Amino acid sequence: MARRGWRLARVLAGIVLAAVLAVTVESTEAAAQESRDPIRIAVHDWTGQQLTARLAGGILERSGYRVRYVVTDYMAGLDSMAAGRIDLVTEQWETTAQPAMRRGEATGKVERLGPLGPIAIEDWWYPLYMKERCPGLPDWRALLKCGQAFATPDTAPLGRYLGLPALWEGNDAERIEALGLPFVVVDAANEEAMYADLKDAYERKAPLMVWVYSPHWVNARFQGEWVQFPKYEPACYSDPKWGVNPDKAYDCGKPSGNIWKYAAIDMARKWPKAHRIMTRFRIDGPELERLVALVDIEKRPLLEVAGEWLAAHEAEWKAWEAP
Repeated sequence: MARRGWRLARVLAGIVLAAVLAVTVESTEAAAQESRDPIRIAVHDWTGQQLTARLAGGILERSGYRVRYVVTDYMAGLDSMAAGRIDLVTEQWETTAQPAMRRGEATGKVERLGPLGPIAIEDWWYPLYMKERCPGLPDWRALLKCGQAFATPDTAPLGRYLGLPALWEGNDAERIEALGLPFVVVDAANEEAMYADLKDAYERKAPLMVWVYSPHWVNARFQGEWVQFPKYEPACYSDPKWGVNPDKAYDCGKPSGNIWKYAAIDMARKWPKAHRIMTRFRIDGPELERLVALVDIEKRPLLEVAGEWLAAHEAEWKAWEAP
């Protein structure tokens, strides 16, 4: 009987010790992530990023964190992070943000959390109906002979390329010159105006060559293709001797690649669970394009669309919380 009592005492002591250890571990983790400072999330000037910012913020809020959204210039987002004004950036595109990413990482104050999911593309895009007017597309060399097919009254006889706002940096004028394309760049006042122009031209089957990026609702709603320029390599932008024109840089297409998430270097210390969640946070390209279309085409409120995604994917993002 005494031996049984001793065994029971050991079992009870083990249960108590396990409970104490569990509480200690839980308390330690809670203390480690108990900074009540809000997690400041960058918000940029296009719908897709505003959605990923709100999805990230919604997940964090539902996980017990305070969140603040900070409107930030895209190209200077990591500069703001390095300066201590931003804690999380959901999108840095390899297509246009490579210099900004290198500059931010060189400070030692930002951390690349991994890919968001979609593969970024930014380049010249045309509707499929334009292939009949310019045989040989999508090969860029077809444009050398049929630029006039893309002309509008204000650009004839040159083709009209509706370019991205200059702030977004596309080097399109340099590309036209380097490749000898019979086109002129017309910059839209802003993205909304650009894609309103695209929609109108598409519906009228009017001449159209326009900058399109992916993920974007254009790819979910309209049939078209990207021009196939010579494949981008870093030397194309820096070494005039590279490529088909030995005297000019930018004689290639634009880079493509991942969309990266970034966090301030001290996020893991201040909010370890949030850091873990955001490292795992992902959404694929077609799904993001679907959400963008709901906002930009169907005119659904962005917060409503984000809220529906969070509800539908609760099991998925809750799994990201696990240690």
